[in-house]
Parts: sequence; structure tokens; C-alpha cells
Amino acid sequence: MQELKSVYNKEELLNNAVGLLKNLIEIPSFSKDEFNTSVEIENFFKKHQIPTKRFKNNIWAVNKHFDVFKPSVLLNTHHDTVKPNKAYTLDPFVPVEKEGKLFGLGSNDAGASLVSMAQVFLHFYDKEDLKYNLVIALTAEEEISGFDGIEALFPQLPNVELAIVGEPTQMNLAIAEKGLLVIDGEMKGTPSHAAHPNNDNSIVKCMEDLRNILAFRFPKVSEYLGEVKVTLSGIHAGVQHNVVPESCNFTLDVRVTDEYSNQEAFEIIQSQMKSTLTARSFRLNSSKIEMDHPFVKAGLEIGRTTYGSPTSSDQAIIPCTSVKIGPGDSRRSHTADEFIYIQEIEEGIEIYIRILEKVL
Repeated sequence: MQELKSVYNKEELLNNAVGLLKNLIEIPSFSKDEFNTSVEIENFFKKHQIPTKRFKNNIWAVNKHFDVFKPSVLLNTHHDTVKPNKAYTLDPFVPVEKEGKLFGLGSNDAGASLVSMAQVFLHFYDKEDLKYNLVIALTAEEEISGFDGIEALFPQLPNVELAIVGEPTQMNLAIAEKGLLVIDGEMKGTPSHAAHPNNDNSIVKCMEDLRNILAFRFPKVSEYLGEVKVTLSGIHAGVQHNVVPESCNFTLDVRVTDEYSNQEAFEIIQSQMKSTLTARSFRLNSSKIEMDHPFVKAGLEIGRTTYGSPTSSDQAIIPCTSVKIGPGDSRRSHTADEFIYIQEIEEGIEIYIRILEKVL
């Protein structure tokens, strides 16, 4: 395919991206409080004469020559962040550029993906005769899997056939992603004075139950995601030393592979336990894209690799084929003094464009 020329050169796209990211870092945008960053994003596109649409704190736009008869490819990532942890040595809301790095809260997760995708949208915005429409949606509440982000916006988007989800993957293709199932459990027992015998101690019974499920292995193993992972992430029982409590409560964090739905995983776990279990939600299921999908093939052709991601994202609530790819490293996400390499942003813009030129 002939390379598509852009009105913006590489240097302009990179400068646009870094400038936008610095502006976003300066604006607190915790989940459910993203209005100010949404305005900054609107202003960025307005500066480049691109009309946008708003739904709550979600900003989206379509390419100039949008055709209702064509399917769409969606560029999607989020502009909310987690709260900075107490180990920060730098001000999380002051962008600091040094030694080829840009420091700031949300720089890696997922600011770098956002600003790179914004430049990619500029690059393709006024191209004619594309096989697909190009849609960009920069959305809210990803960090809490909220209901007013991409899940609420998606029904308004035009005929999306493929969603490209921007998260830090070192610009390799996460072709599968584990789902998330959070389970609260309770083991009942007989309350009593600690000085007397009690063969119905809720804590002891709970420990036995938890040992069983943590040792359990789901029979089906995913080619890309491995085993379903069950982690004990919380436990609480008792109020004072001399009272055996009537119940022991716990939380399981379950990362579900594409071999099971969340409902199936829950039923299997319940069958292995005596505790009473309650799932907080079944909506964050695993996802997978086929290796022969044109986007995956295009990525492989330019030297990118594929892998299965253990972390969850908005892919879990996007109801179409999706793939996760973006600049940065997920190991830096939610860490103190979060940063992105400037070179990673430059590489992200270039790789997104090279893959999409083969697809669009």
C-alpha cells in the first residue's frame, strides 16, 4: 500500500504529543473527576480544527470523510488516573522532563497512549478513500471499571468492527487479556469465649476452605493466558482476643482466562468451597483476538510481538473484537514517580501509523 502523507511531520506530531501530555499531567483527573482533562482534550482537537462530541467526560470524534456505509476502527484509551501513592518524591502534577523521560502522574498509564493516539488521528483525519472509518474515543473511569466510561459511550459509536485499546504494552500486541472477577466470601461458625473448646471456629474453617481453593487448578489452560489465577487479597475476622467470631470474611481476586466466562469460573470456585460466595460483578470478562486478524498480521509484519496480558483494561467491557497496544511499560503503572520515555511516545506514534496504514 502506498504510504499516506500527512500534513504533519514526525517532529510536529511528537511535539504536539509531548505538549498535550504535559498539560494533562498538570490537571488532576482521578476517576469520576475527569471533567477538566476532558476540556483540555476538547481544546486540543479544536486547535486542530477537528470537531468533537461529548458524552459525560468522554470525548470522541470521527474522521473528516466519515462514511456511514463503512465499518469503523476505534482508537480508545482513558484520561483518568489513580491517586498518587505516598512514595512519590516528585510532585505528581508537575511534568518534569529530564534524561529523555517525562515524569508525572498518568504519563505511562495511559497518557502516552492517549497523546500518541491523538496524533495518529490527526495523521489520518482528512485521508480519503480509507477502507474503514477512524473513530477516536478518549474516555473516563477506566481505572475503576466505571459505568460512565467506554461502556456507556460505546452504543453511541458508529459500527465499530475493531477497537484498539491504548495501554502500556511496549508497543507489542496483547492479543488476549485476562478478565477480572472479585469474589467476597463468608464462612460462618459458632461464636464463643476463647477459653472454651470450639470445634466450629469460623476462622479455622475459613483457613481450610481457602487452602483448598488456593491449591485448586482449573482444568483448562489458555494458550495465551495460561491458568486462571486465584489470589487471596483480603481477610477479616474477630474484634478482640478472647472472642471466637461468628464469621470470617475474605476477598478473592480471580484473573479469568479466555477458556472460561466469569460466571463459569465463579460456579467452579463455589463448587470447591464451603463458604458462601458473592461475586461483585460478572461484567469484566476476558478477551481475545485471532492471530490471523489483519491488525495482528500487520503488527507482526513490522516486527512486533504478541502476548497474553494478565492485567485488565477497558477491553473487558468493549463488546467487539479488540487488541491492546500502546507505548510504555505496565510495570511502571501506578508506581511512584511514574514516567514515560519521550522516545516511547515517538515510537508509539510511528508504530500505530505503520500498522494502520496496512489496515485502513
